[in-house]
Amino acid sequence: MFSNIYKNKKVIVTGHTGFKGSWLTAMLIKLGAEVVGISKDLPTSPSMFEELALKNQIKHYNEDIRDLPKMIQIISEEKPNFLFHLAAQPIVSISYTDPVETISSNVMGTTNILESLKVTNLQCIAVIITSDKAYNNVEQVWGYKEDDKLGGKDIYSGSKGAAELIINSYFHSFFKLKDCNVRLGIGRAGNVIGGGDWAKDRIVVDCMKAWSEGKQVETRAPAATRPWQHVLEPISGYLCLGFELSKNPKLHGEAFNFGPRAEQNRTVEELLIDLSKHWNFKDHNNVYKITGDIPFHEAGLLKLNCDKSLFFLNWQAILTYAETIKLTSEWYYDFYKTDKNILDVTMDQIEEYENLAKEKGFKWTE
Repeated sequence: MFSNIYKNKKVIVTGHTGFKGSWLTAMLIKLGAEVVGISKDLPTSPSMFEELALKNQIKHYNEDIRDLPKMIQIISEEKPNFLFHLAAQPIVSISYTDPVETISSNVMGTTNILESLKVTNLQCIAVIITSDKAYNNVEQVWGYKEDDKLGGKDIYSGSKGAAELIINSYFHSFFKLKDCNVRLGIGRAGNVIGGGDWAKDRIVVDCMKAWSEGKQVETRAPAATRPWQHVLEPISGYLCLGFELSKNPKLHGEAFNFGPRAEQNRTVEELLIDLSKHWNFKDHNNVYKITGDIPFHEAGLLKLNCDKSLFFLNWQAILTYAETIKLTSEWYYDFYKTDKNILDVTMDQIEEYENLAKEKGFKWTE
């Protein structure tokens, strides 16, 4: 996989205790990387990071990315070959209750990682993860391209758009200089689902917890449309970006979208009914109930154009909607309803994903 570029390489992952960070950490371990994680806490309980006992397989720093001296110290001492920056405040609803925390984590935290890379100036491939929410979403029917306008109506989206502006400024001010050893890329994705997510105000999380307790899940907007994407899709995209950046200096400073296939768009109602099929529901009326309470702005439609990723990285989403649903629902079913080792389940799903990519002839599987 990835021509063994990550094997025996030191890879820093910020936000490694989160949902995406745990999946990325698990995949890097499988690829033979020496993973160093930086995270200030376990963001949820349960926590995928804890359930998989990933702490036993990596070097773990319990630190806040907003502590600039500490970030400089860690990066200077660890001397990573690769760095994936995922640490963030990732929940839209929390950005309404705690906007300052959101801006501080997502803007200043990212700034500190960039400043640490600048100060240490090590030979390092850095992939900075933002979000599809960074785009100024007017709910257009076609996908956003990497050079479309950034922004957002809510604080979370605004914080991701602001982080992108800072990244761009750092790139042009420092990372473009001839004596800079850092090579930088930006990854944008969003609305990922998959096993191991227990974050607040996530529909899949809410329904799996409710169903595990024999209850209906409450949904605010069953007609809202989302391009549902399994977490392994953007993870493979981030790894593709790191791999291609290491070979091609022309990609330095470029942003890439990692979105799902066009046919992945489904309503929340369709998603819940399809997920429930793997939980042996006999009556779909027992699956969910509508609350009608929408306490904050939620986008009805957000799509990404991923042509650039296909052209430059030979990356595209590989999972069908049905495969996405199957992997997600089965992971939670195994966690809540069986005695299977959840680390084994996770690694088996990563291998299943890799095999599907190999069957479809993607170069990163070589």
